[in-house]
Amino acid sequence: MNSLDWAVLIGYFGVMIAIGVWSHKRVDNVSDFFTAGGKMPWWLSGISHHMSGYSAVMFTGYAGIAYTYGVTSFVTWSFPIALGIAIGSKLFAPRINRLRSRLHVASPLEYLKNRYNLKTQQALAWSGMLLKIVDVGAKWAAIATLLSVFTGVSLNQGILITGAITAVYCTIGGLWADALTELGQFIIQLIAGIAMFVAVVGKLGPHGGFFGVWDEPALQGHGKPLVGPYGTVFLLAFLFIKLFEYNGGMLNQAQRYMATGSAREATRSARLSAVLWLVWPVVLFFPMWVSPLLVHAQKPDGSDSYGLMTEQLLPHGLLGLVIVGFFSHTMAMCSSDANAIAAVFTRDVAPALSEKARQWNEHKGLIAARLTTVVFLGLSMAVATQVNSPTFKDIITVVIKWVAGLMGPIAIPMMLGLLRAFRKSGPTAALTSWAAGLLAFWLVNYPINWSVEGGVPLEYQVSIPLAVSLVLYILIGYVKPEDTPERDALIERINTDDDGSAGAAAVPAQAEPQDGTVGTQPPGRPS
Repeated sequence: MNSLDWAVLIGYFGVMIAIGVWSHKRVDNVSDFFTAGGKMPWWLSGISHHMSGYSAVMFTGYAGIAYTYGVTSFVTWSFPIALGIAIGSKLFAPRINRLRSRLHVASPLEYLKNRYNLKTQQALAWSGMLLKIVDVGAKWAAIATLLSVFTGVSLNQGILITGAITAVYCTIGGLWADALTELGQFIIQLIAGIAMFVAVVGKLGPHGGFFGVWDEPALQGHGKPLVGPYGTVFLLAFLFIKLFEYNGGMLNQAQRYMATGSAREATRSARLSAVLWLVWPVVLFFPMWVSPLLVHAQKPDGSDSYGLMTEQLLPHGLLGLVIVGFFSHTMAMCSSDANAIAAVFTRDVAPALSEKARQWNEHKGLIAARLTTVVFLGLSMAVATQVNSPTFKDIITVVIKWVAGLMGPIAIPMMLGLLRAFRKSGPTAALTSWAAGLLAFWLVNYPINWSVEGGVPLEYQVSIPLAVSLVLYILIGYVKPEDTPERDALIERINTDDDGSAGAAAVPAQAEPQDGTVGTQPPGRPS
């Protein structure tokens, strides 16, 4: 990097902070901070939903998969995400939106107190927060790895720089700042991605050009959709996992659905995100697929290949813009995760721990939300310094194995609890499926993995916990049905399609009735 690249990078950080300061004026209460008051346009929500699913892991971990195996990186990653979101656009997006517009909640988990009970809500909230700390820690480590390639700064310095900038804009501006910075980041990514695509295509002449490049010996097998450890079982497992994860199971995407004005707009938002996931990653992945022809990765997993290729092919200025694109991915995901976890802690966890938290007014609730955001980012940055330790291993292991494997047990009760078909599954089904899924993850990834020669294949490591949770959730619901008139009424409010008058609704203050119910007061009137 030279002074021009640094100027682009510093200018980007300045714009992100400016957006946060501007967004601060739009945040008056916790509803604005966590769900944009239900006033976000569907197209902005869709772009934000799409961007919040990326991180620099794509340019490190998945770049390594693309360098080693080729197009399977798209077939087994972004394609399942696109298909999962498309399915969820009708199955989950409108129902999640109604959590805000009809039950007047600000956290995706807030409704679980009525859908199941307080114990279930707390179990899912605490496990979800802990998983997110690990997940975001991997994202910080990924962007710091890239920053070290280009600038020479240490891993910890890179984590501190990116985390501090993100903390400023997402803490003061809330979900509005997240969405608006993600729009800017999408534009930057568009320019940087096309520049990299054009630069790589320009280098393929001696290798047969755009269409003939696949005949090169260095790319043998790169055109196969399923190869290596990424086979049919992995694809099907990943599709099922992403159906839950990217429609709200990891919380931050659920907030994008909640932020739109109606269930219909939430559906449109999800469809836009699905289209973007189907089309745009092809442009980003193509340079990675052909990277063995242009660079020789120094790391065994090939995770540095994209960074090396960027340094070699792009002129200064454009190089800085591509680096900004790396940052934009990670900062988009991490800021959205921080906002989601702040919502869970402020709305779900704190009131269960403290009587004072149940009495917070809007001003105190907003202060708590911002403090929680800072604390979460700090904890995730601390975890990031340990990502390459023996406990967590490499970045892609954390993202694929830990996050994909542990997401299912948390997401199953939350997501399926929205649907009429599973109304008989109550607290027993939810807690048992959650606990058994976590136990299955530990067994498959550790004791059983250690005792099997060669280890348990990756597809089973990530899919078995979700399968265990799913089967138990459904089975226990039929063996021990726990549907009640109150739970049935809540499910009907989420599923009834009469969105003509649905719009922004204020989130009530955290004070609650003695029975701990939420969402029972008249619309727009705080409890």
